[in-house]
Amino acid sequence: MKRSNDKPHKDKKFLILPTYPGGKQAFLNFITENLRYPKEALRNNIEGTVYLEYSVDNIGTVADETIIHGLGYGCDEEALRLVRLLNYDPVRNRGVKMKAKMKTRIRFELPESVRPQPGINLNYMSVPSTPKENAEDPSQPGYSYTITLD
Repeated sequence: MKRSNDKPHKDKKFLILPTYPGGKQAFLNFITENLRYPKEALRNNIEGTVYLEYSVDNIGTVADETIIHGLGYGCDEEALRLVRLLNYDPVRNRGVKMKAKMKTRIRFELPESVRPQPGINLNYMSVPSTPKENAEDPSQPGYSYTITLD
């Protein structure tokens, strides 16, 4: 039973999870610096996100990498390569050795030089039309245009 003079209860975290040295921004910088866009994905203009799951042990090494949702075209293999390069800070949990499951996503965006530019291709040709039988002035020639959108 709680009393009004009891101190508020704080949630205690008994296990410390591994963190990337430098935090989230350092993690993102590592990914962007080491990402090599696959040639096959460049040829096919593939963009998207690869979702991964992996485990980190108490000394900070990454193991058991798996793709949750991939893109193909070499992007999955590149994401696995990047995750295998990661090293986390060692974690001390009062002598308890543990593995922590981590999830991350790696975004593949085409470089501006390769990205297809949005636009509309217009092809047109002029074809002289024949005067209509009930046109008001048959002595003036008429033209019609057909525009085909691709």
